[in-house]
Amino acid sequence: MIRLGVPSKGRLMEQTFDWFAARGVRLSRAGSDREYSGRIEGAEGVSLVLLSAGEIPRELAAGRIELGVTGTDLLREKLAGWRSHVVELAPMGFGHADLILAVPNCWRDCETIDDFAAITREFRRNHGFRLRIATKYHRLVRAYLSAREVADYQLVDSQGATEGTVANLTAEAIADITSSGETLRANHLKIIGTEPILRSQATLFANLAARGPALDASVKLIGLDRPTRD
Repeated sequence: MIRLGVPSKGRLMEQTFDWFAARGVRLSRAGSDREYSGRIEGAEGVSLVLLSAGEIPRELAAGRIELGVTGTDLLREKLAGWRSHVVELAPMGFGHADLILAVPNCWRDCETIDDFAAITREFRRNHGFRLRIATKYHRLVRAYLSAREVADYQLVDSQGATEGTVANLTAEAIADITSSGETLRANHLKIIGTEPILRSQATLFANLAARGPALDASVKLIGLDRPTRD
């Protein structure tokens, strides 16, 4: 039996169900919204597991599910060396969001990552400690800044309301996911640079160690080789 993990609630779950339905495979909950089991119709040999989007990368890597739907951002953040554990099967065309670096609007001389690097060095000289960046994406942000030779900063963990940390004086900058940018603007923040740290979307992944005839057959059964239905 091939196990397919999908997000257990919210718009991401609904869009995942719609994506599979367009390919002739019906996913549904087994009972109430409080239950975390589900059914699949149209793909024999595949069972449905409902998980939080953040749990799916871990379950894929551990081999407790063979297929999983989650955001690119979550998978790459939670799995170091992710290419050794999973393979991308299909970007799904929804759940789009960018992981960005943002600073206060009033930093008029900070528009590029080079500007930001200079400001972090000056900040440390003037204040005696490193500039704080609030984020929950420690691995992705650290890799991005290291590749651009930005060193004078510290990451502050933030699991919610990250955009408010600058106004609350618990950080000087943030790195967070945004889709429309409205929350950034409401908190008087601006994005640094022309390209985000990462462009993310919902993606179907497979456990790399599980690849074989059974999984390949299941991938066909769940509709990746079928045209979508309008």
